[in-house]
Amino acid sequence: MRPRPASLTDLPPSPADEQGARMRRYAITMGIRTLCVVAMLFTPGWWLLVPALGAVFLPYVAVVFANAVTRRRGAIESPGGVVRRDAS
Repeated sequence: MRPRPASLTDLPPSPADEQGARMRRYAITMGIRTLCVVAMLFTPGWWLLVPALGAVFLPYVAVVFANAVTRRRGAIESPGGVVRRDAS
């Protein structure tokens, strides 16, 4: 059985693209936290607890999401597993 030729779509994202996506996820989560803090100023009664919990726990969630690395399980072959084809 012949090995399947490598495809560019099988490659993981570049480190710069992955870092940019992680920074966007962190910024979006911290933006939601900022909205929770502002909502605490205008929320009456026991409903104040909802944005307060968001403001407390969202930094943890933001860091976990930012540090989560997307690992695609693909058919990426190691250099030692590549079979050389002769041009004959």
